[in-house]
Amino acid sequence: MRKLLGDHVLQRLQQDTEGKLHQRLCRCLRAAIIEGVVQPKTRLPASRDLAKEIQVSRNTVLSAYEQLQAEGYLEARTGQGTWVSEQLPEVFLNTAQEKQLRPLSRSKQSVELSLRGSQLIGHASASPHQWGAFVPGVPDVTEFPHHIFSRIQTRLSREPDYQHLIYSSAGGSSELRSALTDYLRVARSVQCDTDQIIITEGIHQAIDLVSRALSDIGDRVWIEDPAYWGMRNTLRINGLDIHALPVDQDGIIPQLTPNQPPKLIFVTPSHQYPLGSHLSLARRKQLLKIARTYKSWIVEDDYDSEFRFSGQPYPSLQGLEIDAPVIYMGTFSKTIYPALRIGYLVVPKALIHSFRILATELYRGGHLIEQKALAEFIREGHYEAHIRRMRLLYAKRRAYLVELIERYLGQDFLHEFNDTAGLHLVMKLPQHCDDVAVSSLALERGVKVRPLSQYYMQSHAHAQRGLLIGFACVNEKDMLMAFGTLLQCLKENGL
Repeated sequence: MRKLLGDHVLQRLQQDTEGKLHQRLCRCLRAAIIEGVVQPKTRLPASRDLAKEIQVSRNTVLSAYEQLQAEGYLEARTGQGTWVSEQLPEVFLNTAQEKQLRPLSRSKQSVELSLRGSQLIGHASASPHQWGAFVPGVPDVTEFPHHIFSRIQTRLSREPDYQHLIYSSAGGSSELRSALTDYLRVARSVQCDTDQIIITEGIHQAIDLVSRALSDIGDRVWIEDPAYWGMRNTLRINGLDIHALPVDQDGIIPQLTPNQPPKLIFVTPSHQYPLGSHLSLARRKQLLKIARTYKSWIVEDDYDSEFRFSGQPYPSLQGLEIDAPVIYMGTFSKTIYPALRIGYLVVPKALIHSFRILATELYRGGHLIEQKALAEFIREGHYEAHIRRMRLLYAKRRAYLVELIERYLGQDFLHEFNDTAGLHLVMKLPQHCDDVAVSSLALERGVKVRPLSQYYMQSHAHAQRGLLIGFACVNEKDMLMAFGTLLQCLKENGL
């Protein structure tokens, strides 16, 4: 510290040549303190030592120290030497001056967002709570075979191909797109070639890409009501005219002769989110006919179709007809873990070139080593084995939750659209029950459920009351304790 201060003072003395030596030294030390070269509560070198380092007389240093003590920059402590004051004179001066002279800092000024930014914040629904009883839609990430996936990643990372370390302009890893092609043909009856697959960073990015590529500001889009809030918000910030259509036991109820045809139709055919119904064959054909008639595009969100606990999985809408006007979306967030941030689009052949260019321009794709690792994970059979194991585990947990609801509340509290599929179920509540208040109270007590009414876009009076209860990431022991807390919250809210 002494050497550093000595060098600094010597440099300053060479630059400051006005006045007597003790005055110049005083100015140099004062500047060093103000500029933070010497911090508050720091002990200065003894006058004899500093005089020796900068080759001046000790009296010169003593004179500078005394002047700085008088000004409030230094303190002399008996037997402990000379110290820089904890509170410098500038602190007191600046406090008064800042109020008069300084403009308000940016953080204290009123900041205005754009209209769409403000609307998005006003409709924001993403929860900071993403784990535990009863977070809906979250898989049990602790059950994933991380050791296998990590081993593949480590091997690929030792000597990576340069092509996996640069931006992707081909719609993602060719290995993953090829593995997905084979998997989707068998597991989901999707009709596609490898070139038709675009890798995305999850469903949100896929929705953003589709809406930017195929619609303009003000264009009408159809969505289900209720529907996933994240999709609504992405469409909203892109300036689209969202038209919400009701859902029944057969899925979305389309307008057969719409006054204003939609550019895009967003649906969850295999497992309606959040209610759980399945889009019937008749409705599927109606939607395809509407899309062909009005040159619309159907966007099929197949977010958790792997987890069906009885019977065979429903085939995709995309594979129902040859060259169907359907864009198919999928994700690994439910089958592996959300933070992986890998999803995919299957686009019609006429859109391949355009979508690749747009994806590259908008997002600059990467994570190619992770994508290749995932491709090997799929090719080696680990992915299907993991899904089979989790299907059994989630079926068991779902059955236990259903049993708790039936035992303590009755079968009428299970929503009639609930299907034996997915990672959550819907518990119905009487219309007089405030599901928002129940979920807020439950959260205060450590139980995370989501109110069904907030998934509706139409008026609050129209919305059904209920709770989305996730069962995938909570074991039976924790489920029982959390359900007891939830029951108490329901009782306190008039149930």
